Amino acid sequence: MKNEKLTGDEYDALEWIRRGAKNDRVNACVGRNAKRLSGLKLVQYARNGSLSLTDKGQEVLFLRRCVIALRALDADPAAQLDDDVAQFLSRKSHIAARAEGGFELTARGRESLADISAQEPQR
Repeated sequence: MKNEKLTGDEYDALEWIRRGAKNDRVNACVGRNAKRLSGLKLVQYARNGSLSLTDKGQEVLFLRRCVIALRALDADPAAQLDDDVAQFLSRKSHIAARAEGGFELTARGRESLADISAQEPQR
């Protein structure tokens, strides 16, 4: 999974699919990316032609939310985190609760964030 670099547009398409379509038509973002996401086994087609996330797709979106949370905490220790993300990052010793409320990055969390930043292509 580490070699599967997704673009922002592909992450957006996964998020659209996760939320579900309000009608039978998919939007342009999903249409552009559905074939590749299906090939990576992140989404699957149902018999009626609708798209849904696979377990792997849900995991990719969750990990993205964790990375976004780490970056938010690095910028602002008072940043709000979703409960499931905070619980996961705390269990993995990437964040620790602060006495005044909120969370702070641990040394392990800073190291992981630095590794993630080093792997991303420079813009």
